[in-house]
Amino acid sequence: MAGKAAAASAAATAARWAEGYPWREKLAKYKGELGKGMWGYWELGAWKPLGISARKRARLRKEVLLAGEDWTYDPPRGEMRTKRKGHKCDRISAEKRANTVELMKKMPQMLLDYKKRRWEKKMKEEEGGKS
Repeated sequence: MAGKAAAASAAATAARWAEGYPWREKLAKYKGELGKGMWGYWELGAWKPLGISARKRARLRKEVLLAGEDWTYDPPRGEMRTKRKGHKCDRISAEKRANTVELMKKMPQMLLDYKKRRWEKKMKEEEGGKS
């Protein structure tokens, strides 16, 4: 007797899968809920979980994607982390060394500018002292 019930249940399940998982009806039914977020949403200061469980949501998403349709209810993915691993002091010292190399390339011109400024200041002081 239990074997007949199990066989009938298996036959009903097979018939349902033969026609396919009715994802279009499910998508239409939960369209408003799926647009509210992935796990839930805040409403009037209280957290509200979705009306569809995460397992059913994942199954529905899988069926839609397998059917070749677009699933637009996932939140946008953030950028990948660009922060490198390692000690900050090592990165900073490398940046300082690179900066020092750039400044040393400019050093002859900087020295000439400095000498010119000092000479101009000296000439101004001498003119001010003579008058």
